[in-house]
Amino acid sequence: MWVDTFSTYSVDHQAQETYVETIEALKKDVSRMLMTTSSAGETIKLIDTIERLGLAYHFVIEIEEKLEEIYNFHDEDENYDLFTTALRFRLLRQHQYHVSCELLNLLKLAKVNFNYLQNVYKKEIFELSRWWDKFDLKSKLPYTRDRLIESFLVGAAFHFEPQYSHVRITMAKLFIMMTVMDDTYDNYATLEEAQLFTDILKRWDMEEIDRLPNYMKVVYRFIMSVYEDYECDATKQGKSFALPYCREEVKQLAGSFNQDLKWVMERKIPSFEDFMKNSLITSSVHLMLLATVPSIESWTKEIIDWLMSNPQILVSTAKLGRFLDDIATEERENKGGTMLTTVDYYMKQYGVSNKQEAASILAEQIEDEWKYMNKEWVMIRSMIPKEIVVQFLNYVRVAEVLYKKCEDGYTYPEKFLAPQIVATFVDPII
Repeated sequence: MWVDTFSTYSVDHQAQETYVETIEALKKDVSRMLMTTSSAGETIKLIDTIERLGLAYHFVIEIEEKLEEIYNFHDEDENYDLFTTALRFRLLRQHQYHVSCELLNLLKLAKVNFNYLQNVYKKEIFELSRWWDKFDLKSKLPYTRDRLIESFLVGAAFHFEPQYSHVRITMAKLFIMMTVMDDTYDNYATLEEAQLFTDILKRWDMEEIDRLPNYMKVVYRFIMSVYEDYECDATKQGKSFALPYCREEVKQLAGSFNQDLKWVMERKIPSFEDFMKNSLITSSVHLMLLATVPSIESWTKEIIDWLMSNPQILVSTAKLGRFLDDIATEERENKGGTMLTTVDYYMKQYGVSNKQEAASILAEQIEDEWKYMNKEWVMIRSMIPKEIVVQFLNYVRVAEVLYKKCEDGYTYPEKFLAPQIVATFVDPII
């Protein structure tokens, strides 16, 4: 549905240069405002405004210096009202400080900055569209969802700042690859075909491709092409240590999709614990974070090993993504009562009498996992670089958008996601 919007886009370089010049000039005004605020309360409010307008990446050093002062210095004469007290708490927690539970130029900068970023995104989507069209999967695999722009939205949610262009592009490629894999297992393949595909992919050998049905050959080649792009990027950036991890995660993802298919088609209800263990992989958290390795300098082999050890923040992230997805897609995946879903597994495990009650309990578990996430966010502040850790939070944040109000926005974007996409990627602020 988005092809005509982006297929003919060409960037206006003169306009972009004008935006850059205006941004640089206005940044000086805002930086001066931030560094010369008259009180801690005013500083807190200004930082919050800057962050809400999507401008914080311009003032990372200034914001960290000011928050450090606010955290370490308490002025007895500074009487915060309730709003400022709550705002101080949230900002410090958001920036990984341990806190107990007890302007016109600025707006102009936000407007210009938004339009500049939107043009950056349009250029990236244009490049992705050309990449996507060459595979012609819309005609070769009509059963799979054509979700290039929605996949790019996920990448933009992980890192929206302009310097993370390659993160967004790589994330979109891997996310749409995962969509093709998911739809192949979930909507089209027979049990026998799915097992054969899983076995061949596990061996990672193109010479075995002729054993596959024709449509699966297309899927297999697409996976290999996406991986080759990733391999090229990782090698160029000196991150080849990520390659075996990425290959293994693709294999693991196929195996877990295959396991889900077996449970559904054979009408076997696993224990909820076994289902959640499988969901740790089908949530794709590992693979989505690995997608960012070539483009983020702070990734190291040691941090990847930490990721693969399934730390609590990853487990909570996977559960949150899985629960939000499964509650929203229950009706579609149930297929009129003929297929088993996550809600069915939960009902059997815990003796819940109806699906509405089970969904309500899962919604409560979402709140609990958010608590674990917030705790881990503070605890690992000194262990893992922030630009990596924030991706766990952003994974869940974009899941909240895709499955807002228990609706499947990723499958039915024209109903539930189109306004956000148009506002973010199409319409500039006038």
